[in-house]
Parts: sequence; structure tokens; C-alpha cells
Amino acid sequence: MSFNTSSRQLPDTDETPDEARPRETRTPDAPAPTSPETTAPATPAGPAGAAAPAGADVPADSPTPTEPTGHVGATEQTAAAADSPEPVAPADSPAAAAPTDSPEPAKAVTLTGSPASGSAAGQTEPSGSPADATTAGASDSPASAAPPAPTDSPESATVTGACEPVSSPEAPEATESPADAQAPASAGSSEPAEAAGPVEAAEADRPAEVAGPAEPGTPGASAEPEASAGPGASGGDVVPGVAPVKGRWRRWRAKYPVAARVLAWTTTGLAAVLVLFALLMPNSSAGFRPGEFVRIPVEAIFGAAVLIVLPRRPRLVVAAVAGLILGVLTVLNLLDIGFTEYLGRGFNLVLDWSLFSDAYSYLQDTMGKQATLGIAVALVLLVIVLLAVMSLAVVRLAGLLSRHTATATRSTLVLGTVWIACAALGVQVTGVPVASDRTAKSVEDRTKRVQATLRDEAAFAKFAKKDAFANTPPDQLLTDLRGKDMMITFIESYGRSAIEDPVMAPGVDATLTAENQKLVKAGFAAKSGWLTSATYGGSSWLGHSTFLSGLWISNQQRYRTVTAGDHLTLTKAFKKSGGWDTVGVMPGVQKAWPESKFYGLDKVYDSHKLGYKGPKFSWSTMPDQYALTAFERLVHGKKHDKPLMSEIILTSSHQPWAPIPELVPQDQVGDGSIYDSIEKAGKKPADIITDSTKSKQEYGKSVQYSVSSLINYLVKYGDKNTVLIFLGDHQPIARVSGNHASRDVPVSIVAKDPKVLDKIADWGWTDGLQPEHNAPVWKMSSFRDRFMTAYGSTPAP
Repeated sequence: MSFNTSSRQLPDTDETPDEARPRETRTPDAPAPTSPETTAPATPAGPAGAAAPAGADVPADSPTPTEPTGHVGATEQTAAAADSPEPVAPADSPAAAAPTDSPEPAKAVTLTGSPASGSAAGQTEPSGSPADATTAGASDSPASAAPPAPTDSPESATVTGACEPVSSPEAPEATESPADAQAPASAGSSEPAEAAGPVEAAEADRPAEVAGPAEPGTPGASAEPEASAGPGASGGDVVPGVAPVKGRWRRWRAKYPVAARVLAWTTTGLAAVLVLFALLMPNSSAGFRPGEFVRIPVEAIFGAAVLIVLPRRPRLVVAAVAGLILGVLTVLNLLDIGFTEYLGRGFNLVLDWSLFSDAYSYLQDTMGKQATLGIAVALVLLVIVLLAVMSLAVVRLAGLLSRHTATATRSTLVLGTVWIACAALGVQVTGVPVASDRTAKSVEDRTKRVQATLRDEAAFAKFAKKDAFANTPPDQLLTDLRGKDMMITFIESYGRSAIEDPVMAPGVDATLTAENQKLVKAGFAAKSGWLTSATYGGSSWLGHSTFLSGLWISNQQRYRTVTAGDHLTLTKAFKKSGGWDTVGVMPGVQKAWPESKFYGLDKVYDSHKLGYKGPKFSWSTMPDQYALTAFERLVHGKKHDKPLMSEIILTSSHQPWAPIPELVPQDQVGDGSIYDSIEKAGKKPADIITDSTKSKQEYGKSVQYSVSSLINYLVKYGDKNTVLIFLGDHQPIARVSGNHASRDVPVSIVAKDPKVLDKIADWGWTDGLQPEHNAPVWKMSSFRDRFMTAYGSTPAP
């Protein structure tokens, strides 16, 4: 047998669980009872058929006495309203005037069969259930003797109006729920029932609490609402203590349950896809193949097993931290992809942070300050969003595992078994192993690289102190080059690919052939070979320092270590011998450059000291032709007491290879203003920077321009005592040179004096400016010792 009552009739007994016990709300304005005579017996809890306990003073069918004065609790007022044909309310209360303003009385929510009904006192209970006994026993409890509420209490009127019961004819017979079973009967309870305040009454009737759809798969959650709140409920009002946004979301879920379920499952699916992508993501662009993303990551299996067994709070913490770590690994993978694309190696966690400032400067020169700032801000925001979303994704999946523990446990065991079997049998799909441990190996690899970097710092510092020519007397250094004007020239990004790549080679090879003919016609000769650079795609200073120091300077830490010491460089050897003045022409240097002391340069002409008044060509501050012309005007063309040893850096072949300068008549170079129209007519970096074929074509043209500028200068201003060594500092980026290109760069020695080239006849180099494919290949760090030995230097460690 079932009956419908207000949601505030169940007395607060000792046996009632805490979670089922309504919170006490005391109204500070309500006066205390004034007289014991004002008490009245309570009305029976049920409409009919509810058995009164033995010894009850009031029969179940007796009318409810009503006293004109005194204080009546909310529970007694509701019980009285249940049996009386008209609602009973004090004369002065708002509830008493409600029938005149409203066409029909407020309706209470009738709940049947909901597991949550046990947590709200007085919900529909089955006949003979413990809740029946508790409700019936309320008549004998002291709460039934509570005085009526004063007539001027608005709180009492609010409760009465909100809790007036109306039986629902469609409500089926209620069955006992698990929550009901947790509230045993207490017919003889000695605790008085507390009057429910307006907040509790409104919260009990909120539609979101009654029928709002929970996340799919949530135990005890109802997919669709079973009852709707009446006008007296708080469905459309802002309830004190309840977040408005949360309430709106719950009401939306109650109104659109199907859309809510679709949204929930879609969000969960996207979270799973994001996590799996991060676990299986390669750290190189060449690794993005469909087969990489159909693998089973062992990290996901292990993570699921851990999250299943953890309690709620530790599970949330572990999931959030795991998501944050996974987000960091994703960012590092993206950095690996970018560094591999440009520098031919992965990101070094210890050393490469300083390169971001160089990258920012490069973008400023290439794309402008505003565009660069926008890109930087967007990248920072993207990283923050990625870390946050990845953490939220793992937390959401952890919640799904906790709600479906049995299914999650079985699935984890099955996937673990499949992973072990696939790993043992070597099962592959499209050549990719099904069993994946990519993330674990990535962490292991990064850890080893960090450890190796830290060990290398100390080991290299000791190695750099050793020098075969450190103690060689000055008069025994480079004796066979005395009286020669030396030019050591680096051409930016001049690599082997420029000579051998099928897209770039035709134009570059034709230029090398033509320029070699110019040299021969002017009485010069050349020999060329290959050197393997210590860097790739960028970081030109590593190539410069490796070539001149005779040490393998492959990272920033080594560069800082060697430049802070007194290791003998090739340029410093010329100065130490006492036979040369040393000078540097550095159009790419735009700020203080303390390394000039390490290289032994007496004077440095940077971008601010060459007198250039023309436009920049992307990163390059000035065209190579102008830099060489300024060198002749400021340095080489003047009289000197000693021969010159000049280190010159040519930058026109620096990426992004747009716009590219053009050769102009030598007598029109002037201060560089002539290049204004050339720069404006040139291509824009954005037009070619993302197109590999266009980048190759423009790169080849830039190399042709640099080589032609250099050879034209040598033919015009060189003489019998001029010796030119020119080489590339590194290969261009992978988008131009290819993903599997070598680090080789061409190197040539040019002179009029045949004795100069005779000294290196046993090197096996190719005659001319273009080395043959099978010409000798040396490490760039070996050139210094070979060169100094060939030209009369005596080793003295």
C-alpha cells in the first residue's frame, strides 16, 4: 500500500543514516512556544489503512484538533494539510491568502520507485516497509506535541504552501529501494522532528535532483525524469545556496535528456581519442602513418589499472597529474618535430631553451614584429590549453572507470593479455608493432639524453684543454703562408644538397662551373672537398667554431665552454704568429659579440659598422655583394703593414630565401640604397616558407648569388698573394635538404700561387669549385690540424 505525503514528514530518528537525515534549519525570527497547553496531537501520516502503534492516544480516523495559538512545526502543519479538505494556515500568513490569488493550490512532487526517495523524509513508501513504521510512529513522538507556528511567521507559510500534497493518479505502487532500507523504523523515538526551512523544502523539490539525467552509466541514475515539479517547487527560482549555472545545466539535462547523453558520450569519446593520440604520437613528421595510431599503448593499460583501484580523491589527483605529464610529453614531441625539421635533431631539454630567443628574432626579421608577437602569444596559449585539456581528459576517463569498475577491470585484463601476446609474437599491422610502449621509451630516451648532456659538459671541458698547437712558438706557426692575404669565408647554409639535389643542383652546378672558368681565366686555381658539419639546418656559430677550433662543437654548452677558454683557433693562430693583422666582417652580428676575443680578431665590422643604408632582405641585414664591397672599402683596399687575415660571414643565403638580392654593377653599389627597388620587387617569405619545392628553388638561387658575389670580388680585387678558403657552415633545413640528407658541406681553397695548392696535393681533393661525389669527407673539426700541419706549423701539445 502506498501513500503520498509531503517531503518533510519523516522524523529524525537515531537510526536514520546521516545522508538521509534532513539538515536542520532554524529560523531565528520564529518565537519559542509560550504554553504547554497549545500542543496538539498529530494527524496520522497516511490517508487510510496505516496502522497506529499500540497505545496510541488518537485514532487514525479522528479529526485533527486545531488550536488558535501556539507554535506548530512544519511537519505537523503538513500532516494536517494531508487529511483536511482545505489547507490549514494561520490567518495572517501569506499561505492563508494564497487561495484568493491562485486558481489552484500548489502541488507537491510525488516520487515513486526512485532510489533517491530514501534520502528525503516522507517520500512514498510501500506498505509494511520500515519507513511506514517510522512515519506512523511519528504520531507518538514528542514532535506531535509541538506548538503551532505563530501567525506572523513567513517561514511557516512558505513550507505549507510548498508542501501541499496532491496525489498523482499515474504514480505506481512504490517498491522498497536500497536507500529506504537504510532508514529503520523508530516508533518510540524521543527526538522531536525539526521544522524544515524554505531552503530544504525547495532543494527537495528541485527537478534537477529528482530527474536530471546523470552521466551515462552512473549507478542509480535515471535517464529521464520521473516527475515534474509543481508551481510550488523551486524549478524556476534561484534557490539560496545553489549555484545558478549548475542549476541551469541540470534543468537543461532534464529538459533534453537525449542531447545530454549524446554530449556526454561525445565528450568522453573525444577525451579517449586525445589521450590515445598523445600516447601514440611520433616525435618526427616522418613517423605520422595510419598504422601508428591503431596500436595498443601499454601505458594506457597500466594507467587504467592504477585508476581503478584508487579511492576517489587520490584517483582525481593521480589522473590530473598524469594528464599534465602527458600534456608536457606532447609539447616535447612537438618540439622534437620542429627541431628535427630545422636542426636535424631532437629538442635538448638542458641546452636548447636559449634558442627560442634566436627563433623569435628570426621571426621578427622574417614576418615583422606584430605578426611575431601574435604567433608567440598564440603558441603560449596553445600550450596552456593543451595541458589543461589533457588533464581534464584523463580525469573524465578516470571517472568513467570508477563508475563501471567491473567492466573496466575486465577490459583492462583483456587488453593486457592481448598486449602481452602481441608483444611476444611480434604482431604487426602495416609494418608497425601492435604492442606499443612509445611513451615509456620516449621518457627513457629523454632521461638518457639529459644524463649524457650533463656528463658531456664535464668531459668536454677537460678535452678542450688539450691542444696539439697550444705551445707551438709563434715563429713555427703557418710558416708556408707568410706574406699571403688570407680570406676565410663562410657561406650561409651552403651544403651538399645544393650541389647534388635534383631540384637545386642544375642551377648551382652551372654557377660553380661558370665561376670556376672566371677563376681560371684570372689565373686562379681551386681544389674542393667535403666536410661534415657539427650542426644542421641552423646554429651557424657551431659550425664556425668547430671549423676554426678543431673541436667538435655540437651544442650550445660546448660552445659556451670553448669560447670561455683560451683554446687556439685558426684565426688566432694567424694573430699569434705575429705575421698578420686579423679582422672580422660580420654583417649578421647585430649586438655585442664578446667571442671576438676567443677568435683572436683585432677588429670586427658588424652590421652597424659597414655603412649600409639599404633595406634588409628578411633575416639578412645586407646583400653579400655590399658586404664584400664594404670590406674592400673599409679594410682590404687600405694600406697595411702586415698581410690581412679576414674572417667573413656571407648571409644572403640564410632562410627563408625571400626576397633574394640581385647582382648590380660594382660601381653602383654605393651605400646600398640601390637595393630598395630589388627588395620590394622580390618574393615574400610567406609565399615560399611552407612550400618545399619553392623553398628548394629559392635556396638554390640564393647560393648562386652568394658564390657569384664572392668569386666576382676575388677576380676583381684578388692578387697573387690572395688565398681564399670558403665553405658552407651547415646544410639547409630538412624541408630543403631532405629528411635523410648528410651533414656534409663543400669546402674549397683558391689561390693564384700554385705552391699553395701543392701543399695539399695529397689530400685527394677535386680540382675546381665543385667537389666530386666520392671526394674525401672529413669531420669539420679535423680541418684545423690538417691545415696547420700542411702549411708549416709544428705541433707542440
